[in-house]
Amino acid sequence: MFDPTVYDNLKVALENLIYDLDNLDGRVRVADRTDRLEMSVLSRTFAIRFHLAERPAIMARIGLEATLRDLAAEILEMPGEPPACALRVSFHLETDDIEPACSSIASIVQEVWGAALSPRLRLSFDYGQPRPRYRVAAELPFDRKINEDQMEDLSDLVDHALRTLERLQEDIGEV
Repeated sequence: MFDPTVYDNLKVALENLIYDLDNLDGRVRVADRTDRLEMSVLSRTFAIRFHLAERPAIMARIGLEATLRDLAAEILEMPGEPPACALRVSFHLETDDIEPACSSIASIVQEVWGAALSPRLRLSFDYGQPRPRYRVAAELPFDRKINEDQMEDLSDLVDHALRTLERLQEDIGEV
């Protein structure tokens, strides 16, 4: 019988939390879901993108990644290699005015997630447009991997993502 990995268990828990917010509570709408097995390097990636209900301009993305090393360490029970996977959280929006938007994003993330967590902001735009719209991706740097010991923390993580979306909506609005 299939024995689920830490990655599988965290993925199911995270997926359930967010789909409950969509289907049962109606607070969010799931916009996209990725569940990928990368055969060339034998890694797994799960990501779910969502936005506040009726407010699709600002998206949150929460994902998990398990490398071959992560999966092998767990399946082979390698000593000194605790089973774990990487957590990825980011927020995405478009804006015409990057300075105030980026400043607000950085402040809001630190306000909601804590002063020690400074987001990495990435900007992109379509070259040649007379007045470009900038796509902003704010990635939160989690420097450690997570495992089933953090299972109970997933609901707090999703709550933080919701608070961030709400604060971004208040400060930046319909961008």
